[in-house]
Amino acid sequence: QVQLVESGGGLVQAGGSLRLSCATSGRPLINYAVGYFRQAPGKEREFVAAISRVTEVTYAESVKGRFTISRDIGGNTVYLQMDSLKPEDTALYYCAAVLSAGIFTAAAPYDYWGQGTQVTVSS
Repeated sequence: QVQLVESGGGLVQAGGSLRLSCATSGRPLINYAVGYFRQAPGKEREFVAAISRVTEVTYAESVKGRFTISRDIGGNTVYLQMDSLKPEDTALYYCAAVLSAGIFTAAAPYDYWGQGTQVTVSS
């Protein structure tokens, strides 16, 4: 069983930065594909970024060039560095994991989800 815990959310002004962390208290994340998704009030959940077990990465067009997803050396934590934040980035951010060698931009393949961390960007 994998339990994901996100942290690092908060309130920041437009143009600022935050770093989200996705950690596990169960099996190491090193063999899992991990993705970040977000959901704003009144909107559907959307893909943000994903990383494979071999550190291949992919991003939504809306965050490309501003967000960076990465793993720590031990493989137990996945980070989402968010720079040049915009008010439209305001949302509840979730990380998700699946035991797979692939990389996924859809929510369906992921088996494990965290509880979410709130990111609010003021203008």
